[in-house]
Amino acid sequence: MRPTALITGARRGIGAAIAIDLAKLGFDVAITDLADDGADTTTAAIKEAGGRALFVKSDLADVADHASVVKTVTDWSGAIACLVNNAGMPAPTRGDLLDITPAAFDRVLDVNLRGTFFFTQTVAKHMLAVPCAHPRSIITISSASAELASIDRGEYCASKAGLAMAVKLFALRLAPHGIGVFDVRPGIIRTPMTETVAQKYETRIADGLVPMNRWGHPADVARAVAGLATGQFAFATGSVINVDGGLTLPRL
Repeated sequence: MRPTALITGARRGIGAAIAIDLAKLGFDVAITDLADDGADTTTAAIKEAGGRALFVKSDLADVADHASVVKTVTDWSGAIACLVNNAGMPAPTRGDLLDITPAAFDRVLDVNLRGTFFFTQTVAKHMLAVPCAHPRSIITISSASAELASIDRGEYCASKAGLAMAVKLFALRLAPHGIGVFDVRPGIIRTPMTETVAQKYETRIADGLVPMNRWGHPADVARAVAGLATGQFAFATGSVINVDGGLTLPRL
């Protein structure tokens, strides 16, 4: 029987790449997203890769809906072996830190931090209650912004720094049960989310911002997740995996 992976925010971009890679590695894959545009393409690719696929439309910020989403997935598949917390949103606008509004701050943290925290809690309770023969993991796609400060999108950085602590907390709570919890931190990845600032990053990458001197791609993140989801790092819970081309390395 194929294990099941549940990936939030996976109709396109990094989440879709992760979903397709996990299907190739033997997982059936359930994906969630706020919108359904593009979801059919991703579920078709999951099936082409050998897995069953399910799409559930869901707003991660709606904590009251989390139990329903998980029930829909488990009714379809049984036990969840792997949760990938990929859903997130950027700062609504980039600008002066002193101009961030409470509404913008609350919306970003409701999705990126509060939503992810409580969705993880719901899935963790399921994992503790329902046995599974496959190695189990919870993998959060946070960001290099968990460590690097960008004052033109402070609410985003704050949300990702909070996720870094959430990973540590869940890693400690779930370690006695053999559930690995990991923090994967992408750097500058070419996705729809970065298209609006693509020219800015093209220039900065050319000027040496990224030591590997290139954009990251969704496939780079997917490969890192694949190793974690398949149990190859079973004694490394709480670990941070930087997928950033050296962006966060201290330099003189």
